[in-house]
Amino acid sequence: MCLSSRIEDEVMIVTVTADRIDAAVAIQFKEDMRNAPAGGPPRVVLDLAAVQFIDSSGLGAIVASMKQLSALRRLDLAGLTPAVDKVFRLTRMDTVFRLFPSLSAALAPEQG
Repeated sequence: MCLSSRIEDEVMIVTVTADRIDAAVAIQFKEDMRNAPAGGPPRVVLDLAAVQFIDSSGLGAIVASMKQLSALRRLDLAGLTPAVDKVFRLTRMDTVFRLFPSLSAALAPEQG
């Protein structure tokens, strides 16, 4: 699983560079996510723009990654392709995660 992370404006951005998060890579994804956001800002944005396919194992790995974060940290998702977005909405995970159409939308100052 290929992840890269950086901190920008008090947000840790974790970018998935693989095109699939499925049963074949779910365990490695969870391990990489455990290492990537250790410490750091209270908000983590997972950039999924490169991901074209996700199955239930991949979905479970993202949920597990959220649960690994301390209670003071939040995991948001950005750049979901239509197929990935559909999985999150069909499983009602859009009620668990904040979904943003792009990384820039996720990083935009909140209005309100």
